[in-house]
Amino acid sequence: MSFSAPFVDSEELAALVRDKSKVSGQDYLVIDVRGDDFEGGHIPGVVNIPASKLMDSASDVIQKYSKVPVVYFHCALSQVRGPKCARIYNEYKALQGIEDEQQVKVLRGGFEGWQEKYRNQKDLLEDYDEERWDNGFL
Repeated sequence: MSFSAPFVDSEELAALVRDKSKVSGQDYLVIDVRGDDFEGGHIPGVVNIPASKLMDSASDVIQKYSKVPVVYFHCALSQVRGPKCARIYNEYKALQGIEDEQQVKVLRGGFEGWQEKYRNQKDLLEDYDEERWDNGFL
């Protein structure tokens, strides 16, 4: 059984964020696993659970959001923390005997790619500090 999650492009998630008929935490969920680098901006409606804390809270997160059809994970670049946390989430679901239809995905390019693409589209960013990103904040 594979616990890895597929990568998806930002357009899929951007369409959900912009769809006023969809509710974050109900129709979809974005889990941003950045720690200190969360400061400076994020995707609207995210839940910030730093990767270092996910192991301790995975069971609670799964119980709270088990009915959400699709969960997206990401970190700064979605190269290490995001994919690892998606895998851990899937492993914990399996350990708890949860076999549902919930999809778990990883946002390709992470927040770095997201802010590069959508930095001028304010409906796709919250608490965005342009200066931090202009200075290569990561």
